[in-house]
Formats: sequence, structure tokens, C-alpha cells
Amino acid sequence: MYTTKTVIRVGIADMNIAKAPQTIRTSGLGSCVGVVLYDSTKKIAGMVHVMLPDSQLGKTAQLNVAKFADTGIHAMIEMLKAQGVRPFSIKAKIAGGAQMFQFGSNDTIRIGPRNIEAVKQELKRYSIQITAEDTGGSSGRTIEFDPETSILHVRTVNAGTREI
Repeated sequence: MYTTKTVIRVGIADMNIAKAPQTIRTSGLGSCVGVVLYDSTKKIAGMVHVMLPDSQLGKTAQLNVAKFADTGIHAMIEMLKAQGVRPFSIKAKIAGGAQMFQFGSNDTIRIGPRNIEAVKQELKRYSIQITAEDTGGSSGRTIEFDPETSILHVRTVNAGTREI
């Protein structure tokens, strides 16, 4: 009997959790970085669609924690802990962080590389191992993670799909 899996969708500057047999997906990863935090034994995963490297860049009083690498990763770890995941069992896969515009090299333009750097710095701070990544380049991506298999499907514009 064929069953279709439920896909949990994560928007831009958003986050959510999926448990097998669900999968979790985000699209529109240009300079943004999709961060998947998962526990392969519990078959649960959280995904954060990080737009900016640092919450200090947030100019509003109402801070969207999912928008930033520093606050989004922390919040996702807390969400996973609330689901019974032990922090030491969390691993990560990341994708995105493309350099979408080739205008110059000043930091305001280099959002993609800065996002990758900030995500890696936060994961290191929490001692979370990155088991696979598909980052950089100049093309947008859509990613879908399957907590059942711990495989991240990365579909890159003009480059097809690969599994990491």
C-alpha cells in the first residue's frame, strides 16, 4: 500500500519540527541558510530558515527568532529538547548561503557567506556536529529532510537534486 508522507513546510524566517514519517521542507534558499537539527535515533528533526547572521541586525522591538542564526538555532534546540531530544544527540545538516548578487565585496552584499559562517559558529558553540552541507555557490535551493532516513534532499536551481 502506497502512502504519501505529510510534508511540514517551513517558510522564510520560520522554523518547525517533523517526526517520521513526516518530512520537512523549505524553499527559497538564496542567501538564506536552511539548518536541519536532527536526532536519528528518535527520528525527529527541526528546520530553521535563517535569513540573517545576527539578531543585532534586527531593528524592530518584535524579534522573529527564526530569522537570525544566533536566535533561531538556540530556539530550535529548545524546541527539540521539549520533544525529549537530548542535546548531545543532535546533529546538523545545512544548505544554502548562496552569493545571489555579484555587485561587490562589501559586507552588506555578502549575506550568504556571512549566514554560513554565523550558522557554523552557532553550531560549534553548542557542540553540534555538521554531518553534511551544500552551501555557497550562486543558485537558489529547496531542501527536504526525511527524519526516517536522515537524508537531506537538496534541489538546486539549474543543477538538479542531490542527497546529503
